[in-house]
Amino acid sequence: MKKVTAIIPARYGSTRFPGKPLALINGLPMIQQVCRRVTKAKMVDRVIVATDDPRIVTAVEGFGGEVVLTRADHPTGTDRLAEVAEQIDSELIVNVQGDEPLIDPRMVDQAIIPLLENRQLQMGTLASQIDQIDDFYNPNVVKVVKDQSGLALYFSRAPIPCPRDLSSAQIVAALPQLGLLRHIGLYVYRRELLLEYPSWPKTPLEELENLEQLRALERGIKLYVAETEFSCHGVDTPADLERVSHLISAGN
Repeated sequence: MKKVTAIIPARYGSTRFPGKPLALINGLPMIQQVCRRVTKAKMVDRVIVATDDPRIVTAVEGFGGEVVLTRADHPTGTDRLAEVAEQIDSELIVNVQGDEPLIDPRMVDQAIIPLLENRQLQMGTLASQIDQIDDFYNPNVVKVVKDQSGLALYFSRAPIPCPRDLSSAQIVAALPQLGLLRHIGLYVYRRELLLEYPSWPKTPLEELENLEQLRALERGIKLYVAETEFSCHGVDTPADLERVSHLISAGN
């Protein structure tokens, strides 16, 4: 049995950027750029693209990647992940977003290692230090707080934890010392947990914040948050694609 399988969900029908996984970055489809990087992760034994579109299947097979055509009616990427996980034998499943062509392979390893070392952990994810005050107050930047053992306490679009006795200027000055964390949407699941996940009904906090990972916390799942020094540059729009292309050309 392979210990760790990384699955990369890739939808063709993105609302803001249709056909995004096949958009070219320096001559290669974005999904190929992501696969190349995830394959370099030392802890990953197998990489699979999960898609609902035959055009992405053709592209992945064209560069020699492994791909599974899934149902098209999945409400979330986690549901698509679970469909593929049913077909494979792997202890851990890693969910890597298909729109992160600059993901560092070491980030994938950093998320995996805690679950390999501690079988009590059921899920894992990543976070990085917030170094821009605008990110702390931006509702599109998800924040996370964790306990002293590294388990997630809460995820929110609100600025958490709130430095009650500091002014905005003091928060800016103290930002490196405050340990404020930005969530990075890479997840590691024990396979058994992932297969159950789609059957769980949405929870109140999940619906309130529109954050799917709160479903796990509200059910008491132990979700470990590993910190990383690396950053991500996701692609949501054609402008993001151009910016990432320049970064890859510069050797990132």
